[in-house]
Amino acid sequence: MANEFIAPDGNPRCLWCGGAPEFLPYHDNEWGFPVDNDQRLFEKLCLESFQSGLSWRTILNKRENFRAAFHHFDIHQVARFNEEDVQRLLQDAGIIRHRGKIEAVINNAQRALEMIEEGSLAAFFWGFEPALDALQEPQSQTTSPESVALSTSLKKRGWKFVGPTTAFAFMQAMGLINDHASGCITRKKAAQARRLFTRPANKRHSSPGSPATSELAQNK
Repeated sequence: MANEFIAPDGNPRCLWCGGAPEFLPYHDNEWGFPVDNDQRLFEKLCLESFQSGLSWRTILNKRENFRAAFHHFDIHQVARFNEEDVQRLLQDAGIIRHRGKIEAVINNAQRALEMIEEGSLAAFFWGFEPALDALQEPQSQTTSPESVALSTSLKKRGWKFVGPTTAFAFMQAMGLINDHASGCITRKKAAQARRLFTRPANKRHSSPGSPATSELAQNK
């Protein structure tokens, strides 16, 4: 039970979600469940980038402010942001006012559009899903060969603020791995959702010779 806590309903959950009241619904309804929507995936990677050096609680509590400020992370709209938008965001006390991270989100939206022309972001990201036998004990690591490969691939495509730790947290949250604690009641629910989930496929991103596959092999 070292990695679990007993929630108000009497059932065990991952230890971290007992750290703040707002963590529990996020943990039970979002964290670790597979996502194939490009906009949601983009949003999450942006929020993970903003978290760098900060706590997830800070970002989660500001998530609705971020969504309002970045037009719900609509990739096409964010890609058109200019210096006037940067200045607007730097004055927005509801978000993290870090010029580098704000500019990174705009840059990453532009890079995302380039990737969408080749196929979906979802197909690209899911190309880095690890094999089941590659997983270690839940919540025992902050990076993995797959997160290093994902980070490397994104950086080669011009993305910013997407290091291996950020990539791993993104993979945990978006269900590319099931990192719920072994005794957590939500682990089985996430596992079932992953079993029923249809992995997005794209010949350009997901075939044996694709960037995802080759770059993952290079980093193992």
